[in-house]
Amino acid sequence: MKNNRFNAASVFFIIIALGFASCTISYKFNGSSIDYTKTKTLAISDFPNTAELIYPPLAQEFSEKLRDTYTKQTRLKLLKKGGDMNIEGEIVGYVLTPMAIAADSYSAETKLTITIKVRFSNNKNPEDDFEKTYSAYQTFDSSRMLSDVQDELMKIMITEIADNIYNDTVAKW
Repeated sequence: MKNNRFNAASVFFIIIALGFASCTISYKFNGSSIDYTKTKTLAISDFPNTAELIYPPLAQEFSEKLRDTYTKQTRLKLLKKGGDMNIEGEIVGYVLTPMAIAADSYSAETKLTITIKVRFSNNKNPEDDFEKTYSAYQTFDSSRMLSDVQDELMKIMITEIADNIYNDTVAKW
């Protein structure tokens, strides 16, 4: 009987000890995989709006949201140009698409899509350079006016796109 208790207690302590010894996995939830000894600056250019349909606040709102994303999640110094890493591009799409046709043959929902073309260059690791197009969309009830919903939808979409750009450039998820 004593052997069983001794064995159970020994096994329990061995499992606990192994558990502590194997807990060496480290996750960074700020998401950045930047070597700050090499990379100190990031230049984010303004993103001009070259889409056919132009919503005037979009260019400034997107550029500022992208800068805020990096400011809050990294220690990089932001520049307008000439950084160790550079992000530039343009807004190439702001499109309304009718969706979900109702019984009366009118659209019940409308989809608003924002598309942004991005060029990323990393002067410290040129193999990380890329050019990519990002899109995000939101739908809204067609009985509502675009002017009533576009500010709210724009904020959601530019946050999604800014997060995706961040993940592709420095988070490497």
